[in-house]
Amino acid sequence: MRVRAVTIGWKAIWRAGTITNGEEIAGLATQIRGALAGNELELQTVRLATQPFPTIVSPKEVLEFARQLCELAHTFGFDYVSMGPARPHERAWFPGMLEALVREERLFAAIAVTDEGGAISLPAVGDCGQVIATLAQRTSGGFGNLRFAALALCPPGIPFFPAAYHDGGPPALAIAWEVADEAVEVLSTASNLADAERRLEERLTQVATRVVRTVQELAEAVGVRFLGLDCSLAPYPEEQRSVAAAFERLGLVPFGGPGVLAVAAMITRVLQRLPVPRTGFCGLMVPVLEDAVLGRRAREGRLHLHSLLLVSAVCGVGLDVVPLPGDVTAPQLSGIVLDMATLATRLGKPLTARLMPIPGHRSGEGVRFDFPFFAPAGVLAVEGLVPTQWFGNDSGQNTEAGLDDRGTM
Repeated sequence: MRVRAVTIGWKAIWRAGTITNGEEIAGLATQIRGALAGNELELQTVRLATQPFPTIVSPKEVLEFARQLCELAHTFGFDYVSMGPARPHERAWFPGMLEALVREERLFAAIAVTDEGGAISLPAVGDCGQVIATLAQRTSGGFGNLRFAALALCPPGIPFFPAAYHDGGPPALAIAWEVADEAVEVLSTASNLADAERRLEERLTQVATRVVRTVQELAEAVGVRFLGLDCSLAPYPEEQRSVAAAFERLGLVPFGGPGVLAVAAMITRVLQRLPVPRTGFCGLMVPVLEDAVLGRRAREGRLHLHSLLLVSAVCGVGLDVVPLPGDVTAPQLSGIVLDMATLATRLGKPLTARLMPIPGHRSGEGVRFDFPFFAPAGVLAVEGLVPTQWFGNDSGQNTEAGLDDRGTM
């Protein structure tokens, strides 16, 4: 049994240019690793997430806050840290966030493109496209976009990055598992769709019950709130741990063809019925660069952006680590984000877009990162033009504090 991440939500306190309460999280990461190893649960990462950074620091303090936060996380043994999202009315914080993501390699952050009332902010959508385009150019191989996402209707308490952020209360713990291999095994022997659903629910209920019991005891032992399990079905870049492989073992070859929506909905139903405390997305993850079979289908030219968007309509995550051409424009990227946000708001569910333009690559070309959590993949095509003026504010211009038309500060 593999655990993708244990994420600690923590309220950072900033006074006179310094994080003053870092000692609150000293020793937590070590205790978490020891407890899971003692229960024979293989843990990939321990992560730290703060409340949204614009509620902590001023726009001019973002870089220093990010530096101190990453230093603190490293000192106390956290693998990655998220400083949460900036919201649409906090565009003055966007440039500092962008620069921090360029400089700090363990830092994750996001922009929420929906406001407190659930409405889409077109200027924020436009800024997301510019941030993605800039990170593609200013980080090696465009890899910085691994650590940024556009969020729509995402609540606090999600353990998966970059969507993770804290609710501002006492420290909390959420867990993300990795059970695609269980789905592959179960669906390989199912006789039909109904049989697949029954068997999958039985298997995942057993696994979830065991994991949650262990982590609840851990949370109590270290004195933090237990938020629950994000039971999203997450892959690892091996075929036997591939979400798409689970689909194809049911006879849906290639992934994305007729019937894929029905299977995606079936798996999501199972995940959302598991009788354990749940948090986060609790849906299906189809991250192209993290899934060996999705990556292969992309290299073959058999995987398309619209197929991934269609699956997002019935699953729980959205567009994740999708490799795109290096010459994709910021307005095109914003258009993809807007489609994701539209699905989220129409369906009333959290979704994200984590898009990865690959500099120097065209659609159909293969791409490979020297990163253990990525599989070889192919660059997906982006077709059509999107008018830049869609994403301006009421005057048709970005605010002074936001990003310019080139995606720079």
